[in-house]
Amino acid sequence: MENKTKYIGAIHLAVLLFGFAGLFGKWIDLPAAIIVFGRVFFAAFFLFFYLLAANKSFHLKKQADYISLFSAGILLAFHWFTFFYAIQISSVAIGILGVSTFSIFSALLESFFFKEKFCYKNLIPALLSFIGIYIILPEFSFANTITQGLFWAIVSGLAFALISFLNRKQVQVYSGAVVAFYQDLSATLVLIPVLFLLDFDFNWRALGQLALLGGVFTAVAHTLFIIGLSKIKVHQASVIANMEPVYGILFAFFLLHEMPEWNVLLGGAIIVGMAFWVSLSRQKA
Repeated sequence: MENKTKYIGAIHLAVLLFGFAGLFGKWIDLPAAIIVFGRVFFAAFFLFFYLLAANKSFHLKKQADYISLFSAGILLAFHWFTFFYAIQISSVAIGILGVSTFSIFSALLESFFFKEKFCYKNLIPALLSFIGIYIILPEFSFANTITQGLFWAIVSGLAFALISFLNRKQVQVYSGAVVAFYQDLSATLVLIPVLFLLDFDFNWRALGQLALLGGVFTAVAHTLFIIGLSKIKVHQASVIANMEPVYGILFAFFLLHEMPEWNVLLGGAIIVGMAFWVSLSRQKA
């Protein structure tokens, strides 16, 4: 049997980098929409040259594929905007834990989007995840920034689940790098107006941080994930991907000195545990 250790390691490293990306929401002193624009711009830039070096074709087979990837790009811009906005108004832990609900949304909505038989067992982790969310919430008041942050992070998780549905057919036809390039490019084009609508102070430090976020923690991370998927099953990779909130919270603790409250840790543990449950159930299916 072929040794798959290095491919599993590539996925772990990719998830580690993805977990680190949330910290830029605190480090970069720019509006969330501008951070997202920088991220997708530099990601598309680096992926463009990666595809050229790998001699990959940029051509898509059908016009409908361009429309599908453009739509996913719009959702991607929204997903990352709500993600960074949630982190900016609350904490890295809140943002990452809220987004991790995407596994639950995926399990609940998959049968609706693809007309498959609904698995009622998926209601169990969904209900338990809501308990986890309830534990995290400081109060049922949208005036509280933690409540706001968790709300937008969960919306971001829902957007990411919808992106995965749009990508389901595309990744069977095109390489992950091609899919990511078109989505990042589409998100860049959609976000160009924010450069003229928002007031912000730009500097070389912010530019370097955005290049690092888009190049290393987006383009490189995504490429590593693709390399891992070439030999590792998607279900196994999804289990590893559920480690992202764990990595993110640890990074925030050591580098930002963010210590989550006990209720965030307890509720987060339930949410992440349910995400693992869903991923493992799909692996056995």
